[in-house]
Amino acid sequence: MSFLRMRMIRELELRRKSPRTIEAYVRAVSNLAAHYGRSPDKLSVDEIRDYFHHLIAKRKLSFSTCNQILAGIRFFHRYVLDQPDLNLHVPAQRSSRLPEPLSRQEVTRLLAAVHCNRKHRMLLMTAYASGLRVSELTHLKPTDIHSDRMLIRVNQGKGRKDRYTILSPRLLGELREYWQQYQPTGEWLFPGRNPGKPISTGAVQEIFTKAKRAAKITHGHGIHSLRHSFASHLLESGVDLPTLQRLLGHSRLTTTVIYLHVTEARMASTESPLDLLRLPGPGEPLS
Repeated sequence: MSFLRMRMIRELELRRKSPRTIEAYVRAVSNLAAHYGRSPDKLSVDEIRDYFHHLIAKRKLSFSTCNQILAGIRFFHRYVLDQPDLNLHVPAQRSSRLPEPLSRQEVTRLLAAVHCNRKHRMLLMTAYASGLRVSELTHLKPTDIHSDRMLIRVNQGKGRKDRYTILSPRLLGELREYWQQYQPTGEWLFPGRNPGKPISTGAVQEIFTKAKRAAKITHGHGIHSLRHSFASHLLESGVDLPTLQRLLGHSRLTTTVIYLHVTEARMASTESPLDLLRLPGPGEPLS
């Protein structure tokens, strides 16, 4: 491990950043260095701005992803290189696009597409059944499954907040069969190739993408679509917004309200103004 990486990790830990934040910030700086093939402390501000232009214009990364990468690079310059006044502002426009949840039929087809691989099936099923973010999914531990209370504990989710979400009886049965088959060692429910580390978010995204392609599903924005589907389907089944807010771990109710715009039942029960008009039939005079 390089001196700069060790120092960055130390500074992050001194500020009590969560393990996921540490991983994301270190990865942001590491990817920047790999892009240029040079040490990150040797890169100019213009080179960093060019890198963000590449991320935005070429790779089409979202606002939130670019913002997290920028936060990691800013932290590196401020606390590792002692350059607090370095101008690393990169303008970005927050996306206003609506979530794209899958229908229940599409979720069924998606899970059927991975029925031959129980681990892949369990990853996607758990994401949908509990509404977890992908980073929360990969960092699940067996001790987070509270079968006596039928809850899943999310440790240090977004914003370093702990919360609980629901544990489906069907999911619990599937998880027990998965555990008997794989008997994973170490602390992680879904270990990666190295049993001492959790499966990477990139690997889970790839599993979702391949399953979506096999299921012939053409919309959705990555595995986060399963979290959107969880929220939308619960709203359709009558779950109230404050409860959904707590399950999703949203700080503000306004973030949860967006799912009101994409629920199928609410859309289907709304009449078009055209249907409210009394129009004359063929040959009838206009009144």
